[in-house]
Amino acid sequence: MKKLISFIPVLFLMTGLVAQGPNDKTIANLKAELQIESTSYAKLVAFAAKAKEEGYPQIATLFNATAQSESIHSRHAQSALEKMGIDMDIMKPEFTVKSTAENLQDAINEENAKATNMYPGYITSAKAENVIDAIKTFTWASNTEKKHIEFYKTALAAIKDKKVADLPAFYWICPKCGNTFNEATPSEKCPFCYTPREKYVKVM
Repeated sequence: MKKLISFIPVLFLMTGLVAQGPNDKTIANLKAELQIESTSYAKLVAFAAKAKEEGYPQIATLFNATAQSESIHSRHAQSALEKMGIDMDIMKPEFTVKSTAENLQDAINEENAKATNMYPGYITSAKAENVIDAIKTFTWASNTEKKHIEFYKTALAAIKDKKVADLPAFYWICPKCGNTFNEATPSEKCPFCYTPREKYVKVM
């Protein structure tokens, strides 16, 4: 196995664009995903630095792990766009870093918005337009965000209960779909994309 060491509602307006071509809605959604997940990556890296500064190394590791996952989602969006002959310049990420507890709540809010509102709509549009690569990236991202929500909730509760030391010291990332595991021994194959465990990336 390899070893490696805010909520953005305005972008959801992309789903409401009127399609002018056979794949225009999915293209707009892929562009939105690329921007949103790129911003998430930058934000989570900053959140990790703040957690480390506040003496929460386990939460810093969590943020670094989920950042790696979000970067995989953004790469999938970019790849899908490139296959469709679409180039996109990513806007400079904008976000605010607060306390680690506040940052965890921010991450929970964002992931919940993605998993319950954004990605389900994106998947529906991609299926209607039969864009296979988009269906894959949207589905993998949606499933992964649901797991991230639970990790963040557990970390936030650990801060409140003063049990941060009990949180995992490392995570595994599936390099193909971004699935994130907090088990010492994760599943033999990724349940989302069937990548074998020996290819998982360890983040610690």
